[in-house]
Amino acid sequence: MDTPSTWTPHGIRSGAVWIASEGPDVRDAFLDELSEGELLALPYLFEFWAMDHQLPPEGNWRSWVIMGGRGAGKTRAGAEWVRSMVEGSSPLDAGECRRLALVGETVAQVRDVMVFGESGILACSPPDRRPEWQASKARLVWPNGAIAQVFSAHEPEGLRGPQFDGAWVDEMAKWKKAQETWDMLQFALRLGERPRVCVTTTPRNVGVLKELLKAPSTVVTSAPTEANRAFLAESFLDEVRTRYAGTRLGRQELDGILMEDAEGALWTTSALEALRIDLAPEMDRIVVAVDPPVTGGPKADECGIVVVGAVTRGPVQDWRAFVLADESVTAASPAAWAAAAVRAMQSWGAERLVAEVNQGGEMVSEVIRQIDPMVPIRAVHASRGKVARAEPIAALYEQGRVHHLRGLGALEDQMCAMTVQGYEGKGSPDRVDALVWALHELMIEPAAKWRHPRVRVV
Repeated sequence: MDTPSTWTPHGIRSGAVWIASEGPDVRDAFLDELSEGELLALPYLFEFWAMDHQLPPEGNWRSWVIMGGRGAGKTRAGAEWVRSMVEGSSPLDAGECRRLALVGETVAQVRDVMVFGESGILACSPPDRRPEWQASKARLVWPNGAIAQVFSAHEPEGLRGPQFDGAWVDEMAKWKKAQETWDMLQFALRLGERPRVCVTTTPRNVGVLKELLKAPSTVVTSAPTEANRAFLAESFLDEVRTRYAGTRLGRQELDGILMEDAEGALWTTSALEALRIDLAPEMDRIVVAVDPPVTGGPKADECGIVVVGAVTRGPVQDWRAFVLADESVTAASPAAWAAAAVRAMQSWGAERLVAEVNQGGEMVSEVIRQIDPMVPIRAVHASRGKVARAEPIAALYEQGRVHHLRGLGALEDQMCAMTVQGYEGKGSPDRVDALVWALHELMIEPAAKWRHPRVRVV
């Protein structure tokens, strides 16, 4: 079934594009030439229908990252790649892969999207090669004996023990335990002559994805949402174009572009990387800062809990601060976040807990003292906006006077979304707020007193 190659205005090439662009006489002639078997097979011949970004690149790669906008056809590409790895020339013939891992954020998402979804493995498989879903074992079994097992990124340790010759990983950039899960998967990909992994994801500014993209064994294909517009509701495209065209979120979610920093960001990824250290010196002071959520429950904002230390010997210009840990918690009750803050103090030997009390007033201190009546607390009130409070802290970073230990990715993501106009991330930047309070306590206010000893700073 040979078809001419042609390029569309968007640079997409496929047999389907060719046949759609020709007149009715050519289309009829093409279809008349097909046998009954070829007509039945045509819907499952992905090479005929696929766009360029959905087809595996040539070469000896280990990781293929399909990075595209919402609805760009990533899931279909991942499902079809699994088919191509598993299926042989006939239903019972062995393919290149015999043991695969299907990894998503949760088992339910793997099942509902990657397996049973409209573009999932079952929907893409012809009847004689369709695998059987074994719910009790959370796996797919093909007629030729190949097996694909389901794993959740919430439980990285589940990948310890099994071994595979292939894997399909979906939406890795949004996993909370992305690095741990990815690392465990790499150790498990040890079967066959060249185990490979296909990663389908919308880009996000997270370390594990950025490191993967830099690896010499990684190849990348990408496409915007518009590339798959023939299969998307026009009302959807109109709505998202109107709302998000030209925005940072639109470039990420619609164009499939990895946005590392927000425009006008107070902090940038490259600057934070330059200030990263592996080991902090002995501290003169350590504090834990807390930015409590307004409400509790599963929909509550995070409670920012950040541990920062400082070396304040010598002239003020020589003082240095070190961000030691981010102990923030999500969807926590007041008792739970207070206990987490007290544990952080005890773990790091902090001298004081700095807590913002704008929303909770005296209740914030009371909740903390219910956990530990003796904990030293300094209650702080925000009299200026978040950006105004953060700007002098950003200046300390520009001077190279604040350093980060490793493992602060979630905090750094919020920092890179804090701009001169405000916060561009989702929810509230509670981790950044806690960081700002800690550095005000350790660096800004003591420096003011040091320079003007007769001025009392409140």
